Amino acid sequence: MAYDVSQTRRFLRQYKKLNDKTAKDVDDAVVQVVKKPTIGEKKKGDLSELWVFKFRSSNQLYLLGYSMDDGLRLIYLESIGSHENFYRDIKR
Repeated sequence: MAYDVSQTRRFLRQYKKLNDKTAKDVDDAVVQVVKKPTIGEKKKGDLSELWVFKFRSSNQLYLLGYSMDDGLRLIYLESIGSHENFYRDIKR
């Protein structure tokens, strides 16, 4: 049984700002995460509920932050962006 996907408002705002090629790469990354939710790296400490999947688009590293609810079989897309200030912004 596959996981369903839900997007946060933060993710939607960041996604709308992306160019078309990067948005397509994000869509491909989301498909990979849905197929295998543990593909990302689980964070520790303050961000212990967060998983981060790293991928490249236009020769730049992007991070896709998400969390999972195994009981509901749901993946929450939390944030998308380049590595710079990604963790600082997601703590807010």
